[in-house]
Amino acid sequence: MTGTTDGAGTTGTDGLRGLRALVTGGGSGIGRAVTRALASGGAHAAVLDLAPDCGEEPWTGLTADVADDASVRAAVEEAAARLGGIDIVVNSAGIGAVGTVEDNPDEQWHRVLDVNVLGIVRTTRAALPHLRRSAHASVVNICSIAATAGLPRRALYSASKGAVASLTLAMAADHVHEGIRVNCVNPGTVDTPWVARLLDAAGDPGAERAVLEARQPMGRLVTAEEVAAAVVYLAGPASASVTGTALAVDGGMAGLRPRPAAR
Repeated sequence: MTGTTDGAGTTGTDGLRGLRALVTGGGSGIGRAVTRALASGGAHAAVLDLAPDCGEEPWTGLTADVADDASVRAAVEEAAARLGGIDIVVNSAGIGAVGTVEDNPDEQWHRVLDVNVLGIVRTTRAALPHLRRSAHASVVNICSIAATAGLPRRALYSASKGAVASLTLAMAADHVHEGIRVNCVNPGTVDTPWVARLLDAAGDPGAERAVLEARQPMGRLVTAEEVAAAVVYLAGPASASVTGTALAVDGGMAGLRPRPAAR
């Protein structure tokens, strides 16, 4: 697979060849698509997940809970040992929440923030000694359109992703002089198992899906593979001058205000 050539002479996914990548939440959804894309580009990948279930996939699966620091540290060290180091960390593990600020109890707030925000902290913190030894160190956090747009009934989830956006910038500033780039991808509504479960729980799943599709100017849900392509770009040497950036993959939802289609 060949991409465009960057200033350093590397090309698209070709620049991933031989790099060592760690992906949290790589057992399903966006994380699995990211892992597949990295591996297709020649990276050696390890997945950290509650249920990694790699099957015949060409990557290493390690069981870990990003809400438990000891579990994360042990899994990161095992991944580094198996891969021979770590060049790329993709923080994709996350959980959702539905409701207004009235609806979610304190326990759920603690749980979502623990996974979505502190999960990134724990994983990156454990990987930093390995990233500092890499010539192509990159961290990519999976953020969300919810960090930049007010979405109904997503108060807790939006708060967690707003924290991820700010954390990405702070991490980028802290580690830029160590040669470690930190960026995030802001997907719109992605056609993932979590969204499928939300649709299944709706009174009229077809109508609810139509609403979700209509709020993105391109008129459809984002695919996990489209998000993965953005992650691959930010993770690899082709984006060597990109840090502290949020890349939207949202069908134009963040910035476009198109006129309604003529009837």
